[in-house]
Amino acid sequence: MEPLEILTISIITINYNNATGLKQTITSVLAQTYPKIQYVVIDGGSDDGSKEVLDFYQDKISYITSEPDSGIYNAMNKGIRAAYGDYLLFINSGDLLLNKNVIEDVAAMKLDKDLVYGNIVLVENGESKDWIMHDQLSFETFYHSTIPHPGTFIKKNLFDEVGHYNETYKIVSDWEFFLIALCKHNCSHKYINVKICRFFLDGISADPKNYSLLLSERNEVLQKHFPLFIKDYENFDRLKEDFRKVRKYLMFKERIKRFFKGKP
Repeated sequence: MEPLEILTISIITINYNNATGLKQTITSVLAQTYPKIQYVVIDGGSDDGSKEVLDFYQDKISYITSEPDSGIYNAMNKGIRAAYGDYLLFINSGDLLLNKNVIEDVAAMKLDKDLVYGNIVLVENGESKDWIMHDQLSFETFYHSTIPHPGTFIKKNLFDEVGHYNETYKIVSDWEFFLIALCKHNCSHKYINVKICRFFLDGISADPKNYSLLLSERNEVLQKHFPLFIKDYENFDRLKEDFRKVRKYLMFKERIKRFFKGKP
């Protein structure tokens, strides 16, 4: 049996004025048992004590920068440029790797595709809910949803092929990257049934106040890259809704018939 190749994994954390969350995230990354992790932290020039947290851990973090940026995707792109790992994983400040063995567990299942994605745990107001993915992806996956950014290991050279995150968007650039990588570039991908991190729903994309901006950016991306698909999927959604109504009606009709026949 051939020995398992030890790949380098770059974990990238971006932070701005979240000193408490940053410390928790750093602790969860530094606790990992996997032997080849490059840890990159990109801070946006915080003034809340985050720099002191970074100073405390600087000997254990591979790369640190703290300077103003133009937004989360500008910060992520800085992280990409600083990363030298075979695969990249984005774990933002406040989010936590599920346990100390999770990177080692993922590596044991082989990182051998452009995108290797798993499950995450969503945390909101102290309540946890598992986001379990499917092993099949299609355009419909991204028309209605996405794959979890902090649950996806991205091959470093995929950014050379697809490009870095689009810094003109505030919310949807990671979704756009996955959409383009899979639906235009037909990149290879694999699902692994592993819970990778706890993702706290307190960021910009989860804020209800930003929902209209999210929809606007999302529609702009679809119009730019897949304009001929949109009408088809709108019609497909209407057909699914009509089918749901018909199915509900038929089930109701069947229950009425059984009732009058005296059947339970």
